[in-house]
Amino acid sequence: MTLGLTTRLLHADHFKGVEHGATHEPIHTAVAFGYDNARDLVAVFQGERSGHVYGRQGSPTLGAVERKITMMEEGTGTVSFSSGMAGIAAVFWSLLRRGDHVVSSQFLFGNSNSLMQQLEAIGCEVTMVDATDAAEVARAIRPETRIVFTETIANPRTQVADLEGIGRLCAERGLLFVVDNTMTTPYLFRPGAVGAGLSVNSLTKSISGHGNALGGAVTDTGTYDWTKYPNIHDSYKKGPPAGWGLLQVRKKGLRDTGGTLSGENAHRIATGAETLALRLDRACDNALRLATWLQAQPGVKAVHYPGLPGHPQHQRAKGLFRHFGALLSFEVDEGRDLFAFLDALKVIIKSSHLGDNRTLAIPVAHTIFFEMGQARRQSMGIAESLIRLSVGIEDYADLQADFAAALVATAPAK
Repeated sequence: MTLGLTTRLLHADHFKGVEHGATHEPIHTAVAFGYDNARDLVAVFQGERSGHVYGRQGSPTLGAVERKITMMEEGTGTVSFSSGMAGIAAVFWSLLRRGDHVVSSQFLFGNSNSLMQQLEAIGCEVTMVDATDAAEVARAIRPETRIVFTETIANPRTQVADLEGIGRLCAERGLLFVVDNTMTTPYLFRPGAVGAGLSVNSLTKSISGHGNALGGAVTDTGTYDWTKYPNIHDSYKKGPPAGWGLLQVRKKGLRDTGGTLSGENAHRIATGAETLALRLDRACDNALRLATWLQAQPGVKAVHYPGLPGHPQHQRAKGLFRHFGALLSFEVDEGRDLFAFLDALKVIIKSSHLGDNRTLAIPVAHTIFFEMGQARRQSMGIAESLIRLSVGIEDYADLQADFAAALVATAPAK
């Protein structure tokens, strides 16, 4: 029998077998794991058999959430981290060396953009390109290029990368394609389907969904030939080559830097993930309806959402994703006070988070993209009046009514 995603998520721990017949893997707080046989300890330590040696590198609780992410991504394995940014940083820290080159989307989330600057500070070169066009990526590739990195849907302007075109390009050139899947999650899109070798997810966002746990994950999709990657240490070339990359990420990116996911957060993420499909179906439907409605309002200058027919990558998003996502952004007209409008919202929460069950709004230029400066924001299409909206699962009528009231309350005097 082939089971659906939600059924498999709900019963993943139960099918594996948990002590005392529990339906969930419990929270393991131990940081040390003992073995009756010293040779077994050595075998686990050297990666020759499965098991746990120290809590910084994993635990049964972390293993349970990693198996669920691997299952969702239809990958070969996952390493969990204390946050999504820890996962992204681990990929670059563990797989790059001084002098290597990265091609990255220029439409990156603010913190990811900051990380790219730090890579350059330690001797790796980064070229930022318009990832909606694979030809731009191709022109940026050099002999020393090792990784191409992009997000599925850009935060906050919702540009959709040419994922299929970049995937083909990376396959032709033997490059590692790394995709941040946070905005879509494995429910809406699997990066392995377009040839991405690694998929990164911020588990803090929609996968957990409840705004009560930080976490991240890096999943090997099984599509990349790690024998082609020049930076794998000899000590990690153990067993089938398919496992080399993720082993190095676990050892050099997790063990050596200590960005370990806590057992309590792993448990919250694992249980939150059980309702991912149900929550995203509702949130994406709300987002599409709200984007369509906002677009028709006289107080709104522009709406950016892949589900709108006028979006530059609408057809691409329609072909790639199950839904168009729960993130949109919009610009209020020039005569309206941005902050007064936000303060007039009563149901929507002013917050920097996203992927929550609750709808959240934030003025982008003044907060999460403030450090970039106005010139850089303009190059990314981020207007000073742009509001990012992470749409939740509230009753749609309540969301629309909240925006309608705010538009009326802040209408410029005639």
